[in-house]
Amino acid sequence: MSCKITVRRSEDRGHANHRGINTHHTFSFANYYDANFQNFGALTVINEDIVASNSGFGTHPHREFEIFSYIISGELQHKDSMDNEEILKRGDVQFTTAGTGIFHSEYNIHTSLPVHFLQIWVKPDDPRLTPNYHTKTFPEAVKLNNLVHIISPAESETDDPDSTIKIHTDFHMFASILEPGRKVVHKVRGTNKPRKVYVHLASTGGELKINDELLKQGDGAFVTNVKCDDEISFESTGTKNAEFVLFDLA
Repeated sequence: MSCKITVRRSEDRGHANHRGINTHHTFSFANYYDANFQNFGALTVINEDIVASNSGFGTHPHREFEIFSYIISGELQHKDSMDNEEILKRGDVQFTTAGTGIFHSEYNIHTSLPVHFLQIWVKPDDPRLTPNYHTKTFPEAVKLNNLVHIISPAESETDDPDSTIKIHTDFHMFASILEPGRKVVHKVRGTNKPRKVYVHLASTGGELKINDELLKQGDGAFVTNVKCDDEISFESTGTKNAEFVLFDLA
């Protein structure tokens, strides 16, 4: 396999720190704009957010995109115009189909501890979907030294149709927590048409080697020139666990 790996270094991402929200943007977002980083196929937003106690995102609108949060640590309160309200914790993935339009808020109501999470936006094939909300928990033990399938296309067949969250485009998400020295291999999904893979290593202190390329905390990598059934290897090379997410898309 002759894949091309292009690293997106943590320090090169967009950054803002205001009203208790310390956020890094992989792609252009809000006041951060870079013509070279607008999207990667349907993947449009990867924000790594650390929100202080008693801070967060007040009620605001969304439409068209499918938006999900991957909780790394702390607790995040979610409320929306579909009457959903819950406290999200480590291991939870909260998924919203904004479709024709919703309002929601994301807030850290903890009195002292921050919440650390990834906020991800994907553009579905149909922007006028009926709004929907879903949360699923993927425990630490399941992800440890394993690559767990988190999100899959709504039309795809899986061994267990309830094992993944469904999204309305050709897009897969996986997550893993690798102990030092441990490895996993990802076999690219989809069809034999050209595929793309993006990997993000959470800012939790780990290091990750993708084939021969080294990522440090907060780094990401664009992997191109791949197709269905190609294999990409990942190895935790640091002294701490490497927690990462992987997006496999058309």
